[in-house]
Amino acid sequence: MTVFKFGGASVKDAAAFRNIFHILSGLDSSEKPLVVVSAMGKTTNALEKVFKEAYRNQDYSGTLQEIKDYHGGIVKELFPEEDHPVYAALQQQYSDLERLLKEVVSQDFDRQYDQIISRGELLSSQILHYYLCSQGYHNHWLDCRDYLRTDDTWREGRIDWAWTEQQISQHIPSILQEKPIITQGFIGATAQGETTTLGREGSDYSAAIFAYCLQAQSLTIWKDVPGLLNADPKLFQDTIRYEEIAYQEAIEMAYYGASVIHPKTVQPLAKKCIPLYVKSFLHPQEPGTVIWNCQHDRIAPSFILKQNQSLLSFHTKDFGFISEQHLSSIFQALSQHRLKINMMQNSAISFSTCVDTDDDRLEALKTHLADEFVILYNQPLHLFTIKNYDQPSLEKLTNGKEILLEQRSRNTFQFVCRPTEDFPH
Repeated sequence: MTVFKFGGASVKDAAAFRNIFHILSGLDSSEKPLVVVSAMGKTTNALEKVFKEAYRNQDYSGTLQEIKDYHGGIVKELFPEEDHPVYAALQQQYSDLERLLKEVVSQDFDRQYDQIISRGELLSSQILHYYLCSQGYHNHWLDCRDYLRTDDTWREGRIDWAWTEQQISQHIPSILQEKPIITQGFIGATAQGETTTLGREGSDYSAAIFAYCLQAQSLTIWKDVPGLLNADPKLFQDTIRYEEIAYQEAIEMAYYGASVIHPKTVQPLAKKCIPLYVKSFLHPQEPGTVIWNCQHDRIAPSFILKQNQSLLSFHTKDFGFISEQHLSSIFQALSQHRLKINMMQNSAISFSTCVDTDDDRLEALKTHLADEFVILYNQPLHLFTIKNYDQPSLEKLTNGKEILLEQRSRNTFQFVCRPTEDFPH
């Protein structure tokens, strides 16, 4: 039993759908994978835009039409016959989306966000299901919201592992005995049936949840890169592919922001020793990278960049020392406003932390702590992390940059700096 996950780049156009068929049809006839698919291309970004326009009571018809045209163009290329059932299925999705947009009100932002942004995965998975069937690769389309239960932490639902594992292990193996399954990543549902999302780029995590609950032989994530690299090739030159890497190393790299793997993906796989393969959907015959329970010597330094960061500095209003009570107040406020700490540093009279920039949440945080702290901040900034650093890698990345904050441990070096025009190198 295997699980495959295809990301947005692997379903961005008609050629990409044909490529998925090429990969799946090349499997042994006895292999019937569960396939998790993301929204197509940049659809999630487009849905975010149309939702924000509706939330602000702006005209969203143009953005909505762009989404329809994008999907419609691909569908027409894959399904020339106008009476194919895929058209009725997509029209139902569009109708549901339009109804949800009309119901948007200026409250419950995060809950409404989940109901609308989740439509991307429902669209892409149905298109893939119908296309594979049209090519003779018969499969079962599955609504993952019937199997992945979460709480109502909107935009980052927390999995009810006991219920989810029971539901998946009880019902899905019998389906996979008959045919492969096509389902969605990124989304789940509450016990009341309301749609939730698992956080941006959460489709990897969805695939890991299915793999864990099915006790799968492996999980393969298909990417537009040849495997797990030591840096994002769009940002860094002369990248190196890791042939294999240990679970712990991969978890740390994901935590610091390595874009190939969602931070929550590796942990459930490590618990059951399920290997994770990262492979190229453009060159499926190549070995890629395997993340598993292995031992290796010191590996090549990895370079990780988080852009659009804010550096916050908290000072007590009475000019007193930063105490544990002050830190408790800061941490509670950061948690309440769902601002994740990417780096932090404490001094006698200040506490500094680097977080992803979210203007609305930052304003709410400053208002929350205004009576107790003076809060200074810089943005937009870059946060660089070098895992397994050495002196040449430090010099390569820090040269010519204005560093505002840095931190070093035995294996990891992080620094916050202002963006530079000459990056990437």
